[in-house]
Amino acid sequence: MNTSDHGAGLLPSLRGLLSSGLALVRNRLELLGVELQEEKARLLGLLAYGAAAFLLLSAATVFFAIFLTVVFWDSHRLLALGLFTGVFAGGGIVALLVAFRLARASSSLFSASLSELARDRAGLDAGE
Repeated sequence: MNTSDHGAGLLPSLRGLLSSGLALVRNRLELLGVELQEEKARLLGLLAYGAAAFLLLSAATVFFAIFLTVVFWDSHRLLALGLFTGVFAGGGIVALLVAFRLARASSSLFSASLSELARDRAGLDAGE
């Protein structure tokens, strides 16, 4: 009698535990999916606005350089072309260094999922 009562109580408990565990995993995976969508939207926006800014500022810079070169054509055209070459090269080097720094920086992707998993583990450890 005791073993059959114990077995009947154990099976529903295990089912309940399994159900709770699966629900927890499902919630964490949904959170992970939401974070991925947010990061994707952020990166696409960053890429679109960055590309537009790059294109427009590059065109403006080239036209300004051409304008000033034409203004100084009769007196200092080589100096103007040399200065613009130096400015463009310097700007490119600075942009490249900033891009390398940003590439090495850590991302906050999945930080909410990782903190929730840490809370779950701490809760499980406290329950033992």
